[in-house]
Amino acid sequence: MNSTPPRTTKAVIPAAGLGTRFLPLTKATPKEMLPVVDKPAIQYVVEEAVAAGMSDVLMITGRNKRPLEDHFDRNHELEEALQRRGDQDTLNSVCASTELADIHYVRQRDPKGLGHAVLCAAPHVGREPFAVLLADDLIDPRDPLLSCMAEVRSRLGGSVVALMEVDPSAIHLYGCAAVERPDPAGGDGVRITDLVEKPEPGTAPSNLAVIGRYLLDPEIFDVLRETPAGRGGEIQLTDALRALVRAGRPVHGVVFSGRRYDTGDRAEYLRATVRLACEREDLGPGFLSWLREFVGSEELVGV
Repeated sequence: MNSTPPRTTKAVIPAAGLGTRFLPLTKATPKEMLPVVDKPAIQYVVEEAVAAGMSDVLMITGRNKRPLEDHFDRNHELEEALQRRGDQDTLNSVCASTELADIHYVRQRDPKGLGHAVLCAAPHVGREPFAVLLADDLIDPRDPLLSCMAEVRSRLGGSVVALMEVDPSAIHLYGCAAVERPDPAGGDGVRITDLVEKPEPGTAPSNLAVIGRYLLDPEIFDVLRETPAGRGGEIQLTDALRALVRAGRPVHGVVFSGRRYDTGDRAEYLRATVRLACEREDLGPGFLSWLREFVGSEELVGV
């Protein structure tokens, strides 16, 4: 008789990257702290984990990442100043990030890739299932991807990976999954039969890209310890998941068709900021009106 897998309460957020695509800004400012409207990108990711029932968050950090810790910590002087001014709304927004979850930090001392970053979480996670959320991927809260993945895991067990259809010409930029459809138990899941990290053009087994959400069985740590450096000379999480698949361990996918914003790419970051600002009740109407005027103005003639 199959038992129901334990509920996932721990989330791991790798945040040790150098942010080279946003230089020179990220020379001294963590890319995860770039504002998306008026919140840093990483706060959206933590809020997503909390909304899916995760109360314990571990961030994998590196050098120059201290602002992450400061953001999720108390700032008593600021809070007292806002209290004296009677600015309760701003005070509530400042305190919100400090009350989201129990947040911990561990440093990835060597930049050895995503797989190595996840392995840094092993002492904290122990032998519990856990989620991995990549800070560059923002998932719109109206599209609860993690909850869907948790439902698939509760039925099928093992590890679950988020997938998304992309243009075949772009699949070489991602990890790529070969799958069997439909999920034999019904529902949203598909069975993953192979995984390739950034396949060479023309060799991808599908156009299903691995995006930055994973629900992982703790056995992934055992595999990661034995996973050699792969693409780019780094330890790849995709390679470890592929080893699980080849060992006959259950790895499933959820094909996501909702709203995802890639804040790790400059153009996508700008589009995400504009889109989310337009949807805000306090900013949207005025901003959208200006945007329409600007797009139709002579300022853009010849651009």
